[in-house]
Amino acid sequence: MKTDILIIGGGPAGIITATTAKNCYPDKDITVVRKESMVVIPCGIPYIFGTLNSVEKDRIPDEVLTKNGINLKVDEVVSIDLSTKTARLKSGEDLKFEKLVLATGSKPSVPPIKGKDLDGVFPIYKDPVHLREMLEWVRKSRKIVIIGGGFIGVEFADDLAKVGKEVTIVEILPHVLGVSFDEEFSLMAEEELRKLGVILKTGRKVTEIVGESGVEAVKLDNGEKIDADMVILATGAKPNTDLAESMGLQVSKFGIEVDEYMRTSHPDVFAVGDCAAKTDFFTRKKKPVMLASVATAEARIAGANLYKIVAFRKMRGTLGIFATKVGDLTLGVAGLTERTAREEGFDYVVGRSKVIDKHPGSLPGAKEIHTKLIFTRRGGFFLGGQLAGGITVGEIVNLVGFAIESGFTAAEYVDLQIGTHPFLTPPPTTPATLKAVQDALKKIYSLSR
Repeated sequence: MKTDILIIGGGPAGIITATTAKNCYPDKDITVVRKESMVVIPCGIPYIFGTLNSVEKDRIPDEVLTKNGINLKVDEVVSIDLSTKTARLKSGEDLKFEKLVLATGSKPSVPPIKGKDLDGVFPIYKDPVHLREMLEWVRKSRKIVIIGGGFIGVEFADDLAKVGKEVTIVEILPHVLGVSFDEEFSLMAEEELRKLGVILKTGRKVTEIVGESGVEAVKLDNGEKIDADMVILATGAKPNTDLAESMGLQVSKFGIEVDEYMRTSHPDVFAVGDCAAKTDFFTRKKKPVMLASVATAEARIAGANLYKIVAFRKMRGTLGIFATKVGDLTLGVAGLTERTAREEGFDYVVGRSKVIDKHPGSLPGAKEIHTKLIFTRRGGFFLGGQLAGGITVGEIVNLVGFAIESGFTAAEYVDLQIGTHPFLTPPPTTPATLKAVQDALKKIYSLSR
């Protein structure tokens, strides 16, 4: 068989590459090959086990491909011969192609903990069969230990606590979400988790998962033992580069090396999503970021540039914009935290604000939004922002990300026209980000005198 564009991987990166390519090159035959029977929404995985109570409710429908005239094959690519541009499938079929896109995603990074192979210990795979088994185990478990307090671990804890599970998070860093947020925002998340009844063991390392045939307890580095019916390994992920390595492509520990157009070391092979290496927007250093928002941005670039370079569509670096929800608290981050700005040697100022997210503040459901924005001391260019508050934070952080990527200065941003509504936003007199920008400008102006 033959296809013009072969995409390996059916997650968000593969899907958006396919639909973008079809839009840009409508005459090309496009085939997506994936090994999973169905595709789950990666960011929705933590909510399968409480809120959704079903794997099937977290699926991406195949129609998003098939209705656009894109071929879908449920099979596995086991090898690629680049000299003949041929993919060998597990079924024994050969598939010839002109252009190849690797969207092979990531796989769990499992630490070498004694007892990690016991029944009841689950890494977080995106495979629906694995997730169904996980869900059955959650249903029969009462005490669940989550190893890892990043945003996936925190979201699992949030959802499981809401359905009455006794949840403990063990995190090696001093605070949960410590990689992504500054300490004051991590502390807000921890307070919200404790309100839900989640037990936090921060600054602690798991030395052993204890049990005979199945998990019975988790042992910490201080000798403490935590009873457990189930253990979830939310210990991060690593790029799935096995196929790329077998093809002889340039690969590092951060993923498949790509340029700003998502081209690999072979001119007719592209890589997108978790399997592709990321470069930080500011420092230009390699950055281990695995977000669907980044993956789909890369996919739109690759899909447009498969046969010709569209100059305005290129990846200028990864900002790392994301939001998460813990209990009634929403947290968002874009760009550099203050800690990272300091570590990287940036000369910066911080602008802060606290405003109510409705007006008047007596409206039901009103919450305080905490905003922290980072700017260069000279010129006042955006470096990053963090917010905590109600659900509006999830969209406000995208505004911060837009300002960063567009090269806005504090002086330019402060004059933006921002729409408001009593139930939906802070008052027009004190928009959350504008007030924080004003706070930063006072410092920038006073330093320039």
